[in-house]
Amino acid sequence: MPKPQKTITTKPKGDIDFEKELWDVANELRGAVAENQYKDYVLSLLFLKHLSERYEIRRQEIQLSFFEPSSDYYNIDKEEQSYVLEDELEYQVKNVYKLPREATWTYLRENAEQDDIKVKVDKAFVLIDEILAQRNPDYKGVLEPIFVKSQLSPTQVAGLINLFSDDKFSEINNPESDIYGRVYEYYIGKFAMAEGSGAGQFFTPGSVVRLLVEMIEPLKGRIMDLACGSGGMFVQSLKFGLAHGGDKNDISIYGQERYEGTLRLCKMNLLLRNLSFDVKLGDSLLQDRFPHLKADYALMNPPFNISNWHPELLPDNDPRLFGPKDSFTTAGNANYMWFQTLWHHLSERGTAGVVMANGAMTTGSAGEKNVREYMIQNGMVDCIVQMPDKLFLTTGIPACLFILSRNRNGRDGEHRKRLNEILFIDARKLGHMVNRRLRVFADTDVARIANTYHQWRNLNGTYADAEGFCKASTLAEVAASNYVLSPGRYVGTEAEETDGVPFEEKMKTLTTELANQFAESALLEKKIRENLAEIGFEL
Repeated sequence: MPKPQKTITTKPKGDIDFEKELWDVANELRGAVAENQYKDYVLSLLFLKHLSERYEIRRQEIQLSFFEPSSDYYNIDKEEQSYVLEDELEYQVKNVYKLPREATWTYLRENAEQDDIKVKVDKAFVLIDEILAQRNPDYKGVLEPIFVKSQLSPTQVAGLINLFSDDKFSEINNPESDIYGRVYEYYIGKFAMAEGSGAGQFFTPGSVVRLLVEMIEPLKGRIMDLACGSGGMFVQSLKFGLAHGGDKNDISIYGQERYEGTLRLCKMNLLLRNLSFDVKLGDSLLQDRFPHLKADYALMNPPFNISNWHPELLPDNDPRLFGPKDSFTTAGNANYMWFQTLWHHLSERGTAGVVMANGAMTTGSAGEKNVREYMIQNGMVDCIVQMPDKLFLTTGIPACLFILSRNRNGRDGEHRKRLNEILFIDARKLGHMVNRRLRVFADTDVARIANTYHQWRNLNGTYADAEGFCKASTLAEVAASNYVLSPGRYVGTEAEETDGVPFEEKMKTLTTELANQFAESALLEKKIRENLAEIGFEL
């Protein structure tokens, strides 16, 4: 066997711009696939491509080892070479999946112009899905055969394969670029209106994710996201760890997601990064799939303001609840059930960062305000960040960040005791508009907010209140403000005339609450009439 040549470079490159190519891909799909399904076809193909690249690189490495004097396989005969090349363990040791030729990108590219290319793509998906499931049964169903049943023509599928064969989409040739994540963000952002409001349930803007991760610093331990979507929080946590000298083996990932299609994307995302993970399907509010998990870090962007989520289905002794179910839940809004769920899952040194609707900072609804007062009185709230508008393409609801922590007693040797304080940061004036509809945080904005938080909580920090931007307030000050958590009330900016919640959202919440109160009133009236009838009186 002639000595193989290294044909694929691994030289790090800067980030790449492939917006034109992605728009060309969208044009290939247009008319045959709904816009909100573009990502499913694109990301499935890219997943196969990246697994295939890794397999081909590992196969090259094994072939090269036959000619390296320091290798255990140096100068072995051809029969032994063939055996080693087909040994599954030789690939598994490098976290690579050994693929049959029919499941490789090379094979699909060579057969792209065939009339049965849709059949060949789906067969490749089925083969890879079976291989993944053999390694881990939880990976079953990650890749679904979706091309044959689609309206895509063979010519269109060939166009997709040819477009993605461009070096720009090669993970090996562009190791510094998060190709998979960037493609996902492009399509979910570009076609956000096609996704509808539900898209906000599983897509968090990159700059917001970076801010959360930079604030809570998930370097080592268990990381949890109970509304994990496509896994963006996990991927950003990995990037943060690697950038600070960490090791991916130092983190374990646990997630839950209620939408099966989105969970598949999450598994693909994590598989491509060789991360240790356990992500499950289910509604985290009513079906907690990790009842005994205690996480060191939690990051989450749950769907905002869910009404009619059926708290009556919770057991009365649900361990997540801070108090009686009737007093600590409300059917009109699930926001504060998310907080109780997160708190239940934090370890004794755990910290959580949550993206939440602004209304959560001020709501006077009994079930929600009871939880907020309990959290404040018991020293659970570490920091509140109010963010500017237009950060989210998929929802117009203004958002804020809640940082909750069990690690506020100063006993870990890294952070000071701050049980009697809450840090308020008003970041509404930060960020810049990238177009008429979307604002993003610059790296300097992320650094300013995160550094302010770190200087406040760290031992020997140099924190100081800044008029109009940040203020460390005592719990007594917050109690005196009726437990309202809007930073503008504390940092010295102009008083807010409203809580920032759009009228339509507020009316939806208020009418739901009113309907619930009417129902309770009717039940109470019926009970009183029954009691009076029992003692001989009629109304």
